[in-house]
Amino acid sequence: MESPACSILICDDSMLVRKKLRDILEEMHCRVFEAKNGLECVELFKLHSPQTVFLDIVMPELDGLNALKQIRECDTKARVIMLSSTGTSAKLLEALKSGATDFIQKPYTKEQIAKAIGYTE
Repeated sequence: MESPACSILICDDSMLVRKKLRDILEEMHCRVFEAKNGLECVELFKLHSPQTVFLDIVMPELDGLNALKQIRECDTKARVIMLSSTGTSAKLLEALKSGATDFIQKPYTKEQIAKAIGYTE
């Protein structure tokens, strides 16, 4: 078995979104971890130090913006890509100011995800 090309943490409160993204990333030979809210995301980030985090903005317990801030406190170079269907410019701006690397609007394409993680076939 090939070793994973990368390790990715997906954080979204929707199980369907997590499954779809996991399927795409596993096709690209990534090792995938999943969190259903911001609190879980921060804990898994500390535990596994993934190369990239896909982070939803609107979630229960701890939203994506606050999870992003906590992740950046742990690792100032953390690569965090925000995923959201509520693409309000204020939230996008706040995410980028807080250190998000990129922002992808839902629904996204496999090509957008591949480009975001630098995957080439």
